[in-house]
Amino acid sequence: MTATATAAAPSDAAGEPSGTDPAAAFAELYGREPEGIWAAPGRVNLIGEYTDFNGGFVMPFALPHTARAAVSRRDDGVLRLYSSDVPGGVVSLRVDELAPHSGHGWAAYPAGVLWALRAAGHPVTGADIAVTSTVPTGAGLSSSAALETVTALALNDLFELGLSPAEIAVAGRRAENDFVGVPCGIMDQMASACCAEGHALHLDTRDLSLRQVPFDPAARGLTLLVVDTRVKHALGDGAYAERRAGCEEGARLLGLPMLRDLPYEELATALTTLADAGADESVIRCVRHVVGDNRRVEQVVALLDAGDLRAVGPLLNEGHVSLRDDLRVSCPELDLVVEAANAAGALGARMTGGGFGGSAVVLVEEAVAGTVAGAVAEAFAAAGHAAPGIFDAVPSAGARRLR
Repeated sequence: MTATATAAAPSDAAGEPSGTDPAAAFAELYGREPEGIWAAPGRVNLIGEYTDFNGGFVMPFALPHTARAAVSRRDDGVLRLYSSDVPGGVVSLRVDELAPHSGHGWAAYPAGVLWALRAAGHPVTGADIAVTSTVPTGAGLSSSAALETVTALALNDLFELGLSPAEIAVAGRRAENDFVGVPCGIMDQMASACCAEGHALHLDTRDLSLRQVPFDPAARGLTLLVVDTRVKHALGDGAYAERRAGCEEGARLLGLPMLRDLPYEELATALTTLADAGADESVIRCVRHVVGDNRRVEQVVALLDAGDLRAVGPLLNEGHVSLRDDLRVSCPELDLVVEAANAAGALGARMTGGGFGGSAVVLVEEAVAGTVAGAVAEAFAAAGHAAPGIFDAVPSAGARRLR
């Protein structure tokens, strides 16, 4: 596949994106060698958006782009954090003074993990951490979840906490929800912690049961492109929380614990019930999207099980229309990706992640992937947008210790 020739791409020929070795930064900063190096990936969500905090279904897979952390324990109650991607040097914090919503910028994510572990009763006494990351920030590819997951995994190993991958994900979500203050669901952390190479993760976010579904576009002569619009999204600005509140209000009006409990076959009746009850139109739209996307996840799983990956394309298009028109979380750049890619011969495309910017995924025949990528880049240039980043989404391994 040569689509990466048409636009900037954050990967190298070996598949793992290039980046600074965190061990070298660690030794220079802290004057000793780290006890280990860990990695946790970003993710792309194939289908199932805004369903995770509704107890629904999602289907992400891990990218080769990772956050990598060199880490050593401390026993003096000090947490020192450094990121090669953020100016400002080392952030030094006292673990017994960590408090939710206390700022700290990027460092709030790893600090929140340590806070969450201690709040759960785990004896984490401090750490020195140096992080490098090749997960694009603000691109909807879960750079924050990768940072949380790599921190939780390293602390779990070093302090011998005995946590499962799902428990590591839960700690990361608590850090983001309760410490940072972003009301995200569990999908991103579970994807980073639990995904397997060559597979998509069919996750039930209500009970965290999961199944690794074989997903290898290249074996079918296909490519799944990620198109980073370069429009930075920020889920902490309130728009994400508004959609979550709309979903919760819809469930309340329908007398349901969560929208997951509304079968697709009863959706039309439920929408009429909401309208008759005077529900706000935004609530009705939230309900329609979530129930519809839960069904789309189940349809995609069935198609992958049947080996019919090409038939997933129309479902991607349906998902984008729902996110654009019902949830209203798209943006002109994301819509342009979908329009230009489909016009150039893609099988289907949709925005992925929380929206308001970020990335889209495009399913395309491998033979015309370069043509489709070029058409998207040309459409962006014609519209006066910055050149998008375009790269192949290769289903990769989840979080692991490197050494």
